[in-house]
Amino acid sequence: MTQILHTGDTHLGYQQYHSPARREDFLDAFRQVLRDAVEADVDAVVHAGDLFDDRQPALTDVMGALSVLRTLADAGIPFYGVVGNHESKRDSQWLDLFERMGVATRLGRDPVVVGNTALYGLDFVPRSRRAGLEYEFAPPPSRVEHTALVSHGLFEPFDHGDWDARRLLSESPVGFDAMLLGDDHTPRTRHLDEFDTWLTYCGSTERASASERDPRGYNLVRFDDGVDIRRRGLETREFVFVDVELAEGEGTGRVLERLRGYDIDGAVVVVTVTGEGERVTPAEIETEATERGALVARVTDRRDHGEESEVEVSFANPDRAVEQRVRDLGLSPAARELDETVRAGEVADSNVADTVERRVRDLVADEDPDLFVAGDESADPDGDETAPADVDGDETVDKDEDAPEDDEGAPADSDGEVAPADGEPDPDS
Repeated sequence: MTQILHTGDTHLGYQQYHSPARREDFLDAFRQVLRDAVEADVDAVVHAGDLFDDRQPALTDVMGALSVLRTLADAGIPFYGVVGNHESKRDSQWLDLFERMGVATRLGRDPVVVGNTALYGLDFVPRSRRAGLEYEFAPPPSRVEHTALVSHGLFEPFDHGDWDARRLLSESPVGFDAMLLGDDHTPRTRHLDEFDTWLTYCGSTERASASERDPRGYNLVRFDDGVDIRRRGLETREFVFVDVELAEGEGTGRVLERLRGYDIDGAVVVVTVTGEGERVTPAEIETEATERGALVARVTDRRDHGEESEVEVSFANPDRAVEQRVRDLGLSPAARELDETVRAGEVADSNVADTVERRVRDLVADEDPDLFVAGDESADPDGDETAPADVDGDETVDKDEDAPEDDEGAPADSDGEVAPADGEPDPDS
């Protein structure tokens, strides 16, 4: 039996709400994951991308990651990873540096054997490069019993998917028992019956947006007679969600009244206002929350007052701000692909115009009218403020069981973990 801890989307260095304490929270969550790995004595840790939130993390973030990885290496547990879209660079990746330092290994087309399982890796690939992508994985050694692919991207058939997992599995020379995925911050698991393959997202380790209401965590994946995936929770900073529907005549006073019913000391407070009531004063609400000990307070008024809302730009992370604004524009798929081509940084400045012109010609030649129809980009897979809200997708699944195709919504036990699908007790409990 081989037991692997599957994590991802740690986004180290993200100073959420411009708060240094939140930046430290992301590192603390990563530290907790690897501490759990040592306590559980897993055979390996795999990271499914976006270790860092930015392709140019600060030195303090790099050193923090290195310190945590060294604790895992000292325990004799290998750390394997792939490169996500937030951290991807044109040249050498951060994982390559950590590999040279002996604390990590970057997965790729050649198998890395852990116990009875061969691990492969596939870094994030921009949409503009996927059409001609060849999945050239080397065959696994004959002695292995299972194979798993670690990758970063939004895969169909999950919601918001734009990367065809079925095409990957059909074109790959290696048959995978599991795809251990990152990029979607919501934990999800699904079985593709036609390939007998489990697809699972571990979710993010910290809340990268207020839409991520469910507890954060990671997966423990066991490869034995079958594939068994179990969810484990993390103790992260509390988010207090105060949802207020104002009746006619109600306003800021009613919101403050509701807020006073919560213990908010040290928490991130997210107030959402709906209903028919009067305008509220966000500054007054946020000030009271912070005076009562909240780390951060944010008020969102969902009602349409007929005025254009102000666009907040974070100069601490301009890439994230640009991506947010592009989504707000509601661009067509073709326009989004061209934007991604330019901003990905893979085209020299002098060749941008020629590259865009050539790509436009290719898109027109496709004769697909939907490519030029504006779409809804309100869903943000990378964890920005408009990311889709988490669903109750924590679950335990076993490849040998007659489970439904999509088991999202399995009941959680008292510890926030998911009980085994067959009703048997969890051996770790």
